[in-house]
Amino acid sequence: MKRPARGPMRPRLLLDGVLLIDKPLGLSSNDVLIKAKGMLRAKKAGHTGTLDPLASGLLPVCFGEATKFSQDLLDADKTYEATMQLGARSTTGDAEGEIIDRRPVEVTFAQLAPVFARFTGTIAQVPPMYSALKRDGKPLYEYARAGVEVEREAREVQILALTVLSDEGPLLQDGQVRFRVTCSKGTYVRTLAEDLGEALGCGAYLIALRRTGVATLSIDDAITLDALQERADAVWGAKEGGETSDDVRERQAEAATAAISACLQPVDALLQRLPQVTLDAAFSTRFLHGQRLRLAAGAVDMPEGYAGLVRVYAADAAAPRLLGTANWDDGLLAPARLIGTGG
Repeated sequence: MKRPARGPMRPRLLLDGVLLIDKPLGLSSNDVLIKAKGMLRAKKAGHTGTLDPLASGLLPVCFGEATKFSQDLLDADKTYEATMQLGARSTTGDAEGEIIDRRPVEVTFAQLAPVFARFTGTIAQVPPMYSALKRDGKPLYEYARAGVEVEREAREVQILALTVLSDEGPLLQDGQVRFRVTCSKGTYVRTLAEDLGEALGCGAYLIALRRTGVATLSIDDAITLDALQERADAVWGAKEGGETSDDVRERQAEAATAAISACLQPVDALLQRLPQVTLDAAFSTRFLHGQRLRLAAGAVDMPEGYAGLVRVYAADAAAPRLLGTANWDDGLLAPARLIGTGG
């Protein structure tokens, strides 16, 4: 049987920018990346670190030039809204595990704030067995699934803010507490919930987790996959047509690129937490050639004593243009990652 002729494939688009996606429960970060890349027909895409399938919320997806800087967000602070169930522990620290060690909940609402305050600042956390951290080249969760307990050293993490969100009702009715936490890289929120439960004397495990912020990026600016599909269909048309000339396809690709790019955050949305350096035309050219630059004292408004990564711009007439990132140390600017000259 002869197969019917297919219409022309939608062209792959060269997109540059960041798409903030509200990841649903049940999908891995890679699942979301593949879906978004396919919907938008993007040539190059990547995400900025995984979000557990059992968690929902903010997942920045990078396209084109933005993929060069996705690694920088791995070290950024994250904000989560979470719910913990008091009165028991689970084998995994969350609702996916087997419930163990049930205890009565004799906690008053007034007790929560002082206990939460004890976990704000620099704290020590023992990484959970059900994690992707490796021992002898094998993830800890593989040992855990085999029933093997591996000794883990406590690590210091930063809890920048920790507040109770729920009122007294859920605590009295179901023994549940909803909270918000802003924390450093490497923090396990389910371990935090377990430690809070122990401090309250009744044990706890995590039953819901939603990421609402990554560095300066917010869930308020995110789009769901369903809404993204609607926008993609509006750009491309829900169905692909018949014969199309190369000229028409090129015009369609240009129009689609412009329409989809309008939905993206700029590349430097990933870099807003970094200090800014702006260069004149001559220094911009040298910077893009990979040269180290010595800037005159007072030429850059830099935090006192700062040494580390900065974002670098060219002082164009219309608006500063991102050139890339560099390492700054006492007036010396050393290029780190460079963006394409059209970015």
